[in-house]
Amino acid sequence: TLTVSLLKAEKAESSCSWLILLSTLKSRSAKNINHYTNVRGLPSIEKIVSSVEDTPRPISTQIIGTIPEWINGNFLRNGPGKFEIGNHKFNHWVDGMALLHQFKISNGQVTYKSRFLSSDSYQTNKEHNRIAISEFGTVTMPDPCKNVFQRFLSRFESHKPTDNANMSFVTYKGDYYVSTETNIMHKVDPETLETTEKVDWSKFIAVNGATAHPHTEPDGTTYNMGNSYTSKGSYYNIIQVPPTKKTEDETLEGASVLCSIPSVDKTKPSYYHSFAMSENYVVFIEQPIKLDLLKIMTGKLRRKSISDGLFWDPKLNTIFHLIHKHTGKYLAKPLSTFHQINAFEEDGFLIIDLCASDDGQAITNYNIQNMRKSGEALDEVYNTLSRAFPRRFVLPLNVGPDTPYNQNLITRPNSIATSVRIAKNKVFCTHEDLHGEDLHEYGGLEFPQINYHKFNTHPYRYFYGCGFRHLVGDTLIKMDLCGKRMKVWEHPGQYPSEPVFVPSPNATEEDDGVIMSVVITPDEDKSTFLLVLDAKTFEELGRAVVPVNIPYGFHGTFNATA
Repeated sequence: TLTVSLLKAEKAESSCSWLILLSTLKSRSAKNINHYTNVRGLPSIEKIVSSVEDTPRPISTQIIGTIPEWINGNFLRNGPGKFEIGNHKFNHWVDGMALLHQFKISNGQVTYKSRFLSSDSYQTNKEHNRIAISEFGTVTMPDPCKNVFQRFLSRFESHKPTDNANMSFVTYKGDYYVSTETNIMHKVDPETLETTEKVDWSKFIAVNGATAHPHTEPDGTTYNMGNSYTSKGSYYNIIQVPPTKKTEDETLEGASVLCSIPSVDKTKPSYYHSFAMSENYVVFIEQPIKLDLLKIMTGKLRRKSISDGLFWDPKLNTIFHLIHKHTGKYLAKPLSTFHQINAFEEDGFLIIDLCASDDGQAITNYNIQNMRKSGEALDEVYNTLSRAFPRRFVLPLNVGPDTPYNQNLITRPNSIATSVRIAKNKVFCTHEDLHGEDLHEYGGLEFPQINYHKFNTHPYRYFYGCGFRHLVGDTLIKMDLCGKRMKVWEHPGQYPSEPVFVPSPNATEEDDGVIMSVVITPDEDKSTFLLVLDAKTFEELGRAVVPVNIPYGFHGTFNATA
């Protein structure tokens, strides 16, 4: 249940007008350990976060079943692949050195190769044979080659942003980059996986970082979000990147800040992993997962990592900011989430679908020590994590002085979501669950994907994701919004990654195509495989078994070739 307040329009730094709709979410105290489930007997997944060697030369895979011959291109994946340097171990899952993967698919055959990202972090760590660059959950120790005084002074240096871009593959102006959440990306050749250029967002626009989940319009125009920290406080910036290059060697030239949104708390901005976009609006969610900038700035002095400055404040509201892409006008209204499914406008409403949970402490629980636990200790970690479920919010775009009171403003047929104006500056809203009770049996849903190129920012029917009966995905799920019916792919001991939809040639229906997912098998040596499902029936078409071990990764994309 959301209580929404309509506040007076003010001016943002970029002279965009704004209207904020606030909501109060029932949140649990961060001081108490809450148990959301009572699962027992989870199998160990320790090998999912074990270091591997890269495979820079392509190797053949064993095809079981059939890989459709119309699939031609590279399935690219990104994620951590090395979790210790020398005798030093990383603490958090997202700290591991970026390992880039390529499944090259052609004429029903698949080859595999991988390559560690040649980042400054990777090269420096390798040169010193220790963790020399701090990551999100790991703070570097003083250089043993320095004298005592030099080591003491080094504690007063601030954390340098890592360029260990291990989160996703993204595209700008037709080029492929790998990205994390700092200001550094790397341009990568999708054929060789070699790093070709290091690109710093702050050289083009005044931001201190950007998300690893940009959105791209059909013409190639790309939107992203990034923070900036100034003497006046913290700001969330909506970034726009042109669709094409004027010269062959350019990168982010022409990028601009469309709008700057001041953080509610100037020294404690919200953490965000992604954002949503409809045809006319960018939707930013300012949630109660906060960054304590003072703690982060003094982290090296205190021997604390960046993750120590992240905290969940259940007393705060969540705010949805709706920024108009063309006029700069934005509204704002509330919740807490990591990945959005889709957003679109219809009949005077903005519909936003997302995966959300009622607790924002999951990030810090995904340290490597927890993921390597077994028995009751592993069960305890899982049971204290709040599950994410798909939800829909319907936001009226035309609330004004003449909007009636005490009646549901949502006139969409068959919509359970409500929006009722209960006072001069208050609207009371509730969301609609985009699932039935059966999804609870699969631990909720995350890593949502759709037929992006055809249906992002448009009404749609299907989305895909991973069910989470473990700390990582252990099933693949197809959700049909017509009736909220599910199809499930599952196999004991096998852990599928984020599903990616690839449309078939001359597709006429939304789910004409295949789903691809890399499935990790920690109980079996060198048996990871690329899974290909018929997106319509969700039946397995084929798999390509890789004769090397692969850790569980984060995000990926399909790069089609002629």
